[in-house]
Amino acid sequence: MIEPEAMLTIFLATALLIVVTIILALYRATLGPEVYNRVAAVNVIGTKTIVLLVIIGYIFERPLFFDISLLYALLNFIGTLAFAKYLERGEVWSS
Repeated sequence: MIEPEAMLTIFLATALLIVVTIILALYRATLGPEVYNRVAAVNVIGTKTIVLLVIIGYIFERPLFFDISLLYALLNFIGTLAFAKYLERGEVWSS
């Protein structure tokens, strides 16, 4: 069995790696060649933020962070779909 200190070190290293990849995706979101690349990068940032929230919730023993990450995942998914629909049709709601 892995000791708690070793597990904490693994989770912190994983969180740091996720933050680095979020920064790389942020670079793509700001300087992407097309708007579709930027939308995909923002979606990737949202997904990595969800994973980061789960890791932080585990490290600090806060189960509420898991609920927050699920809500954020739902908002990220709906927002991405709405924006993709807007890019495709020019409107979100059609009458």
